[in-house]
Amino acid sequence: MAASHKPRKRRKEEASTQNKRGIVQSGNKTRTSVPQFPLASFLWPAKKSTSQWVILPLVLMAVGLFRWATGFWGYSGFNTPPMHGDFEAQRHWMEITTHLPISQWYFYDLPYWGLDYPPLTAYHSWLLGKIGSIIDPRWFALDTSGGFEDQLLKVYMRATVLISEYLVYIPAAVILNRKLGRMRGVNTWESSVALVAILMQPATILIDHAHFQYNTVMLGFALASISSMLAGRALWGCIFFVAALCYKQMALYYAPAVFAYLVGICVAPHFNLNRFIAITLVTAVSFAVCFAPLILGSLYDHHRGISAYTAKETPLPPLLVSLPFEINDQTWYYPAILQLTQSIHRILPFARGLFEDKVANMWCAIHTAHKLSKYPLGQMQRISTLITLVSILPSTMTISLFPHRELVPWATASTAWGFYLCSFQVHEKSVLLPLLPMTILLGGEGGLGTEMRAWIGWANMLGVWTLFPLLKRDELRVPYTVLTLLWAYLLGLPPTSFSLYFGRQPRKGELKILTKIMHLAFYATMVAWHIGEAFVAPPEGKPDVWVVLNVLIGFAGFGVCFLWCSWQLILRSGMMEDYFGVRLRLEASSKKKKQ
Repeated sequence: MAASHKPRKRRKEEASTQNKRGIVQSGNKTRTSVPQFPLASFLWPAKKSTSQWVILPLVLMAVGLFRWATGFWGYSGFNTPPMHGDFEAQRHWMEITTHLPISQWYFYDLPYWGLDYPPLTAYHSWLLGKIGSIIDPRWFALDTSGGFEDQLLKVYMRATVLISEYLVYIPAAVILNRKLGRMRGVNTWESSVALVAILMQPATILIDHAHFQYNTVMLGFALASISSMLAGRALWGCIFFVAALCYKQMALYYAPAVFAYLVGICVAPHFNLNRFIAITLVTAVSFAVCFAPLILGSLYDHHRGISAYTAKETPLPPLLVSLPFEINDQTWYYPAILQLTQSIHRILPFARGLFEDKVANMWCAIHTAHKLSKYPLGQMQRISTLITLVSILPSTMTISLFPHRELVPWATASTAWGFYLCSFQVHEKSVLLPLLPMTILLGGEGGLGTEMRAWIGWANMLGVWTLFPLLKRDELRVPYTVLTLLWAYLLGLPPTSFSLYFGRQPRKGELKILTKIMHLAFYATMVAWHIGEAFVAPPEGKPDVWVVLNVLIGFAGFGVCFLWCSWQLILRSGMMEDYFGVRLRLEASSKKKKQ
């Protein structure tokens, strides 16, 4: 009898725990537990006995279906010559990497869609271009395939995004989600619910599978790095993070948090020289491995008499010109230095504007009222760099002084928000970087509870809303509406459901009244904006008024997200408890002395 009673006891304790976390709630008339939001309802049959190895393939097939269906719609630059858009940029990079010597990759046709991503993107483009050329050589024919828009090419390009994502991003997300769950005692069923929410994040699907990019490769390497750090494998974390940086430079948004954490584990609780040396060497070797094919290939091309320059007018890389010493162009190592300086110049956007298009960050918001274009570009670069460093200072200081593994997602989210809001040359699509570590936290302790689900859900809904002007240009209103409302419905978020803000809530993690008012005000504003943008014509002479309102509202909301992530990082680090605990002890001892 005792043995048969134990499983029931465990189920009761588990249900009680989930009730406290806000995942399930007790029925009004019965003692049975019911899920609090639709996504939990869909996975409810798998709650008791279904193995995770049965659930996981079903989840991956379902989220893959939504990704592929999204690809049926248009893409960036479709039927918009002469530059087209991001689809053409990625196709063009496959064209030049498959036909040109490696030394010319970063020099060729720069005014059109010159290669301006790090080497791993170039190698990835080379591989995909070689495979595609076997299917149809016309797709990537040098100098004659520009703007090629064959339907079979579209299918191939969409498939490369999906396969790349399932090779890098999906495994990293699954492993990190499981790791977070095990660290904080989250059961398999809750982790599965969180995984679906993470993989159905609308902004990522819309940008990569509709608009068209390969962001999930870089994001996957970043997730693998965070997962390695959570597992205590700092060296693997370094390798994966270097891979993220060498695939897409936007991974720099996470770099301060990662650097501060690695410094913290080297100096706390005492300085560990061996760990410091190992981290330094592994990071340096990882960068060397990523750049080695580019550098060695340039030396080999020079040996064969192939010049890196494809046009006589191509200037020397500014970084090479600014060196304090002169390098003889006849030396054997000159091609390597030329290639390295040119690739860095192309990768780092110092020669571009303060922001890209209209993006919901500080500089674009200020520009709507006070034109920043009248100031020298170099001056604005220095100011934005200074303000960015100030914005991320609290987070980096916290994670370096309290290098707890579970704080890494919070620190990366905080620094990514700081970069997005304050840094130089920010794109609308850069919002994916701060949203990712926030969304991953759904798989941690209390991630699906009322408070975390409300904040993370609100941030994602706001983030994808700020992408609407970009998606509208690509005629992607329908997938935007479907995926956004579907995600809101699955997680029980406005505007599909208000139970998160007005329903029964657990005492622990209950939303504060000010949080409810603020979130609901933003939701109402977003809905009102969509109605106005759809039915009210902008005033004469102000065609971008709706986009400007989107920027201002988005900037205000993202500022709140940044403050919330930074505050949660500080609270969870124990800094406040240590400070107030010491202060109380000092006050108590001083009182005793006076007595």
